[in-house]
Amino acid sequence: MTGEHRHIGRSVPPRHHERLVRGGGRFLADLRAADVLHAAFVRSPLAHAAVAGFDATAARRDPRCALVLGPDGLAGRTAAIPTVWRLPGQPQESIPVAVHTARYAGQPLGIVVARTPTAALDLAEAVRLDLAPLPPVPTVADALAEHAPPVVPGAAGNEAGRIRFGSPAEEIAAALARAAVVVEREFTLPRVHHSPLEPRGVLAAYEAGTGLLTVHASSQSPHAMRQDLCAVLGLRADQVRVIAPDVGGSFGSKVFLYPDEAMVCAAAVALGGAVRWVESRAENFTGAYQGRAQQATARLAVSGEGRFLAFDADLLADLGAYATQAGAGPHQVTALTLQGPYHADAAAATVRGVYTTRVPTGAYRGYGMQEAAFIRERLVDEAARELGLAPVELRLRNLIRPQDLPHTTHTGLTYDSGDYGAVLRRAAALAERPPPPDDPPWVRRATAVVAAVEISAFAPTALLEAFGIAWSGWEGVRLRINHDGTVTVHSGVIAVGQGIETSLAQIAAEGLGVPLDWVRVELGDTDTAPHSDLSAQASRALTLAGGALVIAARQLAGRMRALAAGFLEAEPEQVTLRIAATADPSSPEAAFHGAGGARITWRETAHRGYRGWGRAHRTDRIRLEESVDFDPPQLTFAHGAHAAEVAVDLGTGRVEVTGYWAVHDSGVLVNPLIAHGQITGGIAQGLGQALTEEARVDGAGLPVTRSFREYTLPAAQDIPEDLVVEHLCTPSTVIPGGFKGLGEGGAILPPAAVACAVAAAVPEIAHTLTSLPLTPSRVRAALRAAGITAEGGIR
Repeated sequence: MTGEHRHIGRSVPPRHHERLVRGGGRFLADLRAADVLHAAFVRSPLAHAAVAGFDATAARRDPRCALVLGPDGLAGRTAAIPTVWRLPGQPQESIPVAVHTARYAGQPLGIVVARTPTAALDLAEAVRLDLAPLPPVPTVADALAEHAPPVVPGAAGNEAGRIRFGSPAEEIAAALARAAVVVEREFTLPRVHHSPLEPRGVLAAYEAGTGLLTVHASSQSPHAMRQDLCAVLGLRADQVRVIAPDVGGSFGSKVFLYPDEAMVCAAAVALGGAVRWVESRAENFTGAYQGRAQQATARLAVSGEGRFLAFDADLLADLGAYATQAGAGPHQVTALTLQGPYHADAAAATVRGVYTTRVPTGAYRGYGMQEAAFIRERLVDEAARELGLAPVELRLRNLIRPQDLPHTTHTGLTYDSGDYGAVLRRAAALAERPPPPDDPPWVRRATAVVAAVEISAFAPTALLEAFGIAWSGWEGVRLRINHDGTVTVHSGVIAVGQGIETSLAQIAAEGLGVPLDWVRVELGDTDTAPHSDLSAQASRALTLAGGALVIAARQLAGRMRALAAGFLEAEPEQVTLRIAATADPSSPEAAFHGAGGARITWRETAHRGYRGWGRAHRTDRIRLEESVDFDPPQLTFAHGAHAAEVAVDLGTGRVEVTGYWAVHDSGVLVNPLIAHGQITGGIAQGLGQALTEEARVDGAGLPVTRSFREYTLPAAQDIPEDLVVEHLCTPSTVIPGGFKGLGEGGAILPPAAVACAVAAAVPEIAHTLTSLPLTPSRVRAALRAAGITAEGGIR
């Protein structure tokens, strides 16, 4: 085998699987620390209340108690967490750690530290809160009502600000005026829980002598967490180290520093020791940020020939008690992607942020794009019904064609490459099959096909700067050939179960032309990883870290060849690298070859290079290491089409997904096995949001979904056996290696696909299918309102 090992495109089993399956994982709760203490929180039992008193006398008298910090104590030790992505006019620019007004049930008001977890929980219960109840504001309608109680000071009418994207209002009005059909609907995308397998957790250790704070955290973005901790605790960047061990899922819930996590770190600094907190599942349900939470009034104008004239939407974003670091960012993405993969004469959307007395909302897998797809694809289906056209035909008439790319939408997104029609036609073809002959008369069955684009490579620095988003969007890698010839990759992106460590190893091995087992990937430590604000989120880890790694490997491979040429007294172009598949770096079968049979092993080349030997010029670099910072010139866009077949029980309202077909174009696939897992996992997650998942509160704003007894995730039997995933490949034109993201693509389309399929099966209720989830009770109510009755129970 030559040095041109082919690793990209191979289905290599993810490296972490063996270790985790055999119980070798190192999650936050597995870590050990000397003399570690344990934290618990005093949380508000009310959704809205002034904190008139925080009496910790009994807790402090208990010999098990190490520390109690209430609102006043926290105020003296912490500053607020800065926000990053703000709406114009947003009155709140930071998130206080110390609060004297509770604005959601479960909000942390104080922290107790004790010798054991049980003792900490006991002492937290011993703290007496004196709360003066304030009127709850649990819904957007409540918040926007006349004379509504204020949630955030300075937010008139509980509005957090607004922003508009896209075509001028007069262009939208003109398009609506000349349309043959205008479809307008009100949509509700409810709040959902992230439900990661591992809840959040922090182990913070402070050394008073050195002033160093080391934080192990189940975090998706260690560098961003370090920056926020420096701001909160008043420490220098070189005093704070954040390490992410194994992370048991996130889906966006572990992107930001939370106030309770900051409290743990403040307690460690106050005590000069180690403090651990591991979130319980109950806390995760009531205190962790939630996703989605959007209401919309949206319109689609269509000509008599079936040409899209305008998409327009007014979006209400339920931010909860305060805007998180990303604030209304997910909802702004809905506005930006509303047009999707279609041509239109005009497209626009307005986003209005609203404060409520509920848990804040934040990033969630496919954020903004799932909401946009649901709104857009339901409108397209309804327009097709009014025009008497097949929905697939209407979509195909309006899809952007390959020859139209690159194409800039009315909201300013420039799609780089793809064939949107090809994936839609393929998904429709896969879904074609005759209905089963044995459906009872009370069951209706139908299929729908929907399409979307997926933002990836988020985000070019220039774009972030233009939007005033205070993050860095570039991604860096450091690629090193060690003195023994082995290879180490350092990256700022994080492994959260998506197999990124395996994919990066494949890119490095291919770029250098070496066996895969020579490469080790190191992630998750701010002391050793290149800086990364955004890390592994927004379908960006592989595109940006992988793109940087392609460049670094190319440069380092050239340097190794040049060194070998010097030792072999040849020109670099005369040297060939031959490495057997099972060779180690010192093997004669892993060597550079020159003329006349001369050769030097890979290891010897690296070892001599570390001595500084073989350089053509004294000023040439010595260290066999390349650091590359890659700032993409623009976003790159993956795209896909999904088809869902559903069976609707007219008696019970139960919707069963009996078949699902997904076709994606994510550019060059590094590891098809991992890609398949990412897409199918996203589909399962999206089906849950389509059919069962909704985070609910009662009229007082108190959580109703407090455990998996009340909050139903999709189970194995809810995923159709007939689930097919295929990939087309249109390489990105802006990312080295041609990669595009796919981490969110699977989750974006299932709610739209399922809802459109139910509408096709029962067109009598199609106009009502604008709110998720499509639970049996919700569907049954729509059926009864339409006068549809049937006998039959749950099968």
